[in-house]
Amino acid sequence: MNAIIDFLKTRCSPRPRDLTGPGPSPEEIDTILTIASRVPDHGKLAPWRFIVFEGEARNRGGEVIAKAFTGTRPDATEAEIAAERSRLTLAPLVIAVVSRPQTHPWAPEWEQQMSAAASAMNIVIAATALGYGACWLTGWVAGNREVLDGFGLKPEEKMIGMIYIGKVATPPVDRPRPALSEVVTRF
Repeated sequence: MNAIIDFLKTRCSPRPRDLTGPGPSPEEIDTILTIASRVPDHGKLAPWRFIVFEGEARNRGGEVIAKAFTGTRPDATEAEIAAERSRLTLAPLVIAVVSRPQTHPWAPEWEQQMSAAASAMNIVIAATALGYGACWLTGWVAGNREVLDGFGLKPEEKMIGMIYIGKVATPPVDRPRPALSEVVTRF
């Protein structure tokens, strides 16, 4: 096997709370985002974009999340609200991947969303290849319109997920993977 295959066969995601600083440098972030842009893109539409949360922006994003959370959970405790407020501070860098489908005669919306998902996976792979841990999460935040509006998404845009990136403080424990016999059929 070669090094790339070995890398891909053993890659696994750490928990965001197990990520610490320092995060990627500006040059590394540009590398990650360049690699994120190198995905299948039928029609050359670039049907995705990225929102970078680092430094103080993580706290501002957390305020958006906390406000939306209290709107949906008026009975929330202060501890629950604080946990939501600190959601983006779990890692030194968080990149939100946004699907922005466009009307096109032969590139359907679902295919454009898959391109955005491939972009998210490329972020995970690129960050990991650079020596960082990376974890792709969605959760309630990705589907909450108040959060999406607060993050500047247009009504037709969707959040594919948020990728948490940082140095791995505690090595991740790999989860059980399905046996190929359970997920592969041959036609």
